[in-house]
Amino acid sequence: MAKFSYRMQNILDIKYKMEEQAKSSFAAAMARLRTEKDKLDAMFARKKELEEDYRNKAQGQINVFDLSNGRNAIDFQKELIKEQMVEVRVAQKNVEMARARLNDVMKDRKTHEKLREHAFEDFLHELSDQEKKEIDELVSYQYSTKAR
Repeated sequence: MAKFSYRMQNILDIKYKMEEQAKSSFAAAMARLRTEKDKLDAMFARKKELEEDYRNKAQGQINVFDLSNGRNAIDFQKELIKEQMVEVRVAQKNVEMARARLNDVMKDRKTHEKLREHAFEDFLHELSDQEKKEIDELVSYQYSTKAR
């Protein structure tokens, strides 16, 4: 029996490797997004703590210096949160780009897999035709030898 050999197998192998790279890139982008979101959540929690501390100071004995420092700390935390929100948006865009690249690479790989499947089907069809031809020749030979 003949052996099937796909002439573009090396291209298909490269497509598999490209897909693995795109998957790892996507995973790295997702990990960075999670990290940035965790940082943002921690900043919101810190801001809440600062606001609670500020309210407690305002209700007790009023010290202008402490209140001023508390307000400055809250304002500074708000600025940090704004900057972190930008980092989160950048990370989200990176995830979207990595997802789009992964989708493109997967489509390309699937296309090459379909081409391989079609080539294999053609191979099987040719093999079947060849077997039929050999059987017909054998039957013709046997018929012609019996007829003599």
